[in-house]
Amino acid sequence: MFTLMPFLFISGPEIVVVMLIVVMLFGADKIPEIARGLGKTIRQVKDATNDIKREIKDSATKQGLDTDFTKDLKEGVNKVKDDIDDITGPIKRGF
Repeated sequence: MFTLMPFLFISGPEIVVVMLIVVMLFGADKIPEIARGLGKTIRQVKDATNDIKREIKDSATKQGLDTDFTKDLKEGVNKVKDDIDDITGPIKRGF
């Protein structure tokens, strides 16, 4: 079983304290403005990252490089993982 990791190692009461400080510093009327600006900035960074990825992929394709090597790598990793699961399956069930 795997456990859920807390978001940035911050618990519920700590988030409440941070939100209270934000409201006290900026005021309730400025928070939507700040959130919009933050959202636009995140979108711009994401778009720029996607543009860079696309340029790299296009450049690699023009040069004749194989850009699908990650797909082959994932298939290999999944095959090894399945083989390990086949071997350790009876062991896991025994305990």
